[in-house]
Amino acid sequence: MDDLNGVTQGHYYRKQLGCASGIIAWSHRSRFRLALRLAGRAPGRMLDYGCGDGTFLAMVADRIREGCGADIAPDQIADCRERLAAFTNLRFCTVAELADTSRDGAYDVVMCMETLEHCTDVAAEAVLRDLARLVSPGGRVIISVPIETGPTFLLKTVIRKLAAWRGLSDYRFYESYTLRDAFRMLLATRSTALDRPVYGEPDSPFHSHYGFNWRATRERVATHLRIERTVFSPLGLLGGVVSSQAWFLCRPLPRGPS
Repeated sequence: MDDLNGVTQGHYYRKQLGCASGIIAWSHRSRFRLALRLAGRAPGRMLDYGCGDGTFLAMVADRIREGCGADIAPDQIADCRERLAAFTNLRFCTVAELADTSRDGAYDVVMCMETLEHCTDVAAEAVLRDLARLVSPGGRVIISVPIETGPTFLLKTVIRKLAAWRGLSDYRFYESYTLRDAFRMLLATRSTALDRPVYGEPDSPFHSHYGFNWRATRERVATHLRIERTVFSPLGLLGGVVSSQAWFLCRPLPRGPS
């Protein structure tokens, strides 16, 4: 992507899409290409919940009437506002600002990519309630999460170790699994649950990717939204066995009278 508006200066873009590891860059670029296809063209108002450095909204800006990026970190939102100011149809706000009832049902497409895996149980429930509340009655919610189980678990472990050895980004900080937990992730079912480390401050705790179970998360999503289809990237084969991301294509559940 040409850096016409500061997009490639975003921290996420530099770490993932612009990574010096070809396979890491390819995987994440494939994910963004699929996200663009799933979002479609001219969907009206779009919300990117957990927008990070705003890379996806910048990529989709020419396809939508208006886009809003929301993130929990005020400093990240300030950076997006400054760095992506040339995109006149994009706005950025904190997740806390989404609580305004004027935003209820305001978005035709709600994206939530690579966010739920970092949420504690309490935070994940809050995020899913937000997604269901913010999407319009006829709108769509598109959620992506990483696959950290099965053969993909082994492949990602090797790739991350190699990236850490090369000194790329913060891959050296990924946790190591005990042999027992590694086998559990390799053979994981939707009921497999590992104790996941919690990081951050008491008022903003978060998880790393360690122990994340995408199948269990799909079950949780289904209590808040109607999942129409599950797809995978970058290789949509074998039910995600050889893919690195799972995507839940959702519609809002019927809403009762207000």
